[in-house]
Amino acid sequence: MMTLEQRWGWPEGGAGICHPSSPLQNPPPASTPTWGLKSEALSPEPTASPALSSPECSPGDPLPEPSPEDPEKGQKKEDQGLSEPGLRNFVAVLRRRNFLLLWMGQVCSQLADKVLLVLLIGLVAREFQPEGASISGQVSAIMLAFTLPAMLLGSLAGVFVDRWLKKGVLVLSNVGRGILVLLLPPLLWLTAGRDLWPGIPLGFAGLLLVSFAVSVLTQFFAPAEQATLPLILPKRELLAANSLYTTTMMASLIVGFAVGEPLLTLADRWVRHWLPGWEVGPELLVGGAYLLAGSLLLLLQPHEKLEPRRWEVPHLWEDLRLGLHYVGQVPLIRAALVQVVVLYSLFAALAVLAVRMAEVMAELKPDQFGVLLAAAGLGMGIGAFWVGHTGRRVSRRAWVGLGSLLLCGALAALSWTTHWLLPSLGWIALLGCGGALVAVPMQTLIQEETPDHLRGKIFGLQNNAANIALSLPLVFTGLAEACFGLPWMFVALAVLTGLAGLYTWSLLGREAP
Repeated sequence: MMTLEQRWGWPEGGAGICHPSSPLQNPPPASTPTWGLKSEALSPEPTASPALSSPECSPGDPLPEPSPEDPEKGQKKEDQGLSEPGLRNFVAVLRRRNFLLLWMGQVCSQLADKVLLVLLIGLVAREFQPEGASISGQVSAIMLAFTLPAMLLGSLAGVFVDRWLKKGVLVLSNVGRGILVLLLPPLLWLTAGRDLWPGIPLGFAGLLLVSFAVSVLTQFFAPAEQATLPLILPKRELLAANSLYTTTMMASLIVGFAVGEPLLTLADRWVRHWLPGWEVGPELLVGGAYLLAGSLLLLLQPHEKLEPRRWEVPHLWEDLRLGLHYVGQVPLIRAALVQVVVLYSLFAALAVLAVRMAEVMAELKPDQFGVLLAAAGLGMGIGAFWVGHTGRRVSRRAWVGLGSLLLCGALAALSWTTHWLLPSLGWIALLGCGGALVAVPMQTLIQEETPDHLRGKIFGLQNNAANIALSLPLVFTGLAEACFGLPWMFVALAVLTGLAGLYTWSLLGREAP
């Protein structure tokens, strides 16, 4: 079995990510051409572009080469862009056309994702909830349809993303989701009054199928989106880009769940006004958002292209093992993935515990737990903005150390204030801020230290692990809280977070920031 160094053309024992000076392999014969991604070539190419052949192997926009008289001048000028704090860090990435298109596509897609869940629950309540019966069973089935593809296909989707053009994956996954949502009204009309099985309406089964298909396409979109960032930005701007992405994700989470129902109601009324008798406004809103995201991403111009290479049968499981092997051999990537998974688990557990906190607080009702989660989202937005505003003047090891301290302190303090609203809101906001201080540098580290041809695999693994990390706490946290109580649950989460922070912090101490 070949080692990673032999497969990727690294010297034996080398720990580097790329070596432009390594020997080039002979080009494949021209008699058996097929088309493969340049970014997944297993050896350096003889005609690599300046951006890809630089010592940093940055796949972003080409940068001016330093003059022979002063080889370090160009590098200093390159790093100067994000070396000082300021809003210009965000302005610098937003002025890049490719990133602006990708970011706008993310905004539309993220909002559509959140509002789609509200739409599906509304359809279940309107069409399939028996009078006087609980809706919990149907909602659980919808959530399961969303969760299964995330747990089963996340890693395999990343393998395919490495073999396909990222732009095509981004566009088709959004267009496909938009078409599926727009098919909901005719689907419900055609299946009205029919049963798949006694007690199971055919239309409800159709909703589950659409939910499952949308989630499958999302598994391809997520790793392709993360793998595209290093293709359109130089390394020095990835930190600000990830900060902006995290801020946008938290904003869409709050806005999507908070105003999703009013937006759907407004769309329904507007369509009914212009098309009386047509109840398709919500579907047009959500499906249109996905289609708009696909249209924006169609204008994207990432630095990847197809070139002929020998035809080979895809070895999906072998590629998946290569991704796992790479994670095992590169401690920084392994530590960053562990840290990201722990954060996902932490916030999934917080979502469950927030319901119980709202129940025991005199100021809230159980269904108002979203107030507590909104505080966490606000804190994450502030923390992400802080990281992007500060730039690279603070090392990622320092960010992880500070963020872990904030997380542990906030969790420990929450164990004392579970019955009081205002102090809990403050600690939860601080918890979100600490999470962003850890998550943004770690996500940037993964993007910077992963080779082009492995990004889809690594981000697929991350997506898979993150979805499992989101699912398991939803199952076990409620049971553990019932046995041990809220205070002890927060203490246990503080210990787990602290151990993960120490592990990552110690590994980062062996490397330059």
